[in-house]
Amino acid sequence: MELTDRQKQILRAIVDIYVSTAEPVGSKAIAALPDVKCSSATIRNEMAELTQMGLLEQPHTSAGRVPSPAGYRLYIDQLMTDYRLSLDETRSLNEALELKSQEFDKMMSQLGKMVSKMTDLPAYTVATRRSGAVAKHFELLMTGPGSIILVLMLSGDVVKNKLIKLPVSVTEPELKLLSAVLNASLTDLTAQEITGELLEKISRSAGAAGPLVPLVMDFTLECLRQQHGDVHLTGQMRLLGQPEYKDAAGKAQEVFETLDEELISNLPAVLPKDGPVQFLVGPENVAKELKDTSVVMMRFDIGEGMQGTIGVVGPTRMDYAKITAKLGYFAENLGRMFQKGGAAAQPPALPDGAEQIEN
Repeated sequence: MELTDRQKQILRAIVDIYVSTAEPVGSKAIAALPDVKCSSATIRNEMAELTQMGLLEQPHTSAGRVPSPAGYRLYIDQLMTDYRLSLDETRSLNEALELKSQEFDKMMSQLGKMVSKMTDLPAYTVATRRSGAVAKHFELLMTGPGSIILVLMLSGDVVKNKLIKLPVSVTEPELKLLSAVLNASLTDLTAQEITGELLEKISRSAGAAGPLVPLVMDFTLECLRQQHGDVHLTGQMRLLGQPEYKDAAGKAQEVFETLDEELISNLPAVLPKDGPVQFLVGPENVAKELKDTSVVMMRFDIGEGMQGTIGVVGPTRMDYAKITAKLGYFAENLGRMFQKGGAAAQPPALPDGAEQIEN
């Protein structure tokens, strides 16, 4: 649909005011803006037209208007202006980004907590394999009579482990031999490259530990074929601070009962190549209980064929420009950190113009 410049100005104003107040927006509030040069009557006519287009909704007959999901989508695609981080916001983000190199899953979980705190919304993080994952190292550890632990390191420094009950009795030297054979034969191979002929050869080379090969490979192939890493979701209770979710027994309960790691894992795994950010607005979400909820996702490169995603979940009334700016700042600097091999992140440079911005 093609809007006039005046309609675009009014729609942008309604979204911006509603984001700030969480109250329906009337024509007088728009007419009071310094850059609006038309009367309240003209604004009311334009608001009625925007409502007919499906871009605005009127909660009550005598109330002002609020954006519809279609209105938010048009705002994101065409009207949203870039948000400039203030000096204080940039400093806070830099402090959050001073990460030490640590176990990958723990770091992703900590990242979600940082993002949730900085946006005051529920946040999630997940690592995704953009191409075929490969095994980088196998380790078999004796835990006691009748069981061992398989430790598997995958590309992207992802570590998986599993307790395996032994079908046969093996000694520690035999386990070491099997580990050596696995590391010599299966590292840097994708699931598609691991053939039955290769596994038969490994079983013969492993000697007395050969019967363990099918058990090891079942878990290995499951990990290699798994697209998502662990999903870390945090900060769901922050929704109660939003006016839309004050009624804990109503809309909030629907969201809390639906919003979990399983739902997040059904969100797009790999974001489009034409941009690092993706928005799911209202009904565009995967669950009907989230029809009044939006998700903003941002990707960053981890290396080794891995892509990280950070996202926030909140009301459709969220400040998309500010959220996008904050996630973008995290994503850009996380990508730099991982490119340096996971070393401690250095405080990133301030965005252009940040030092001139005062709160």
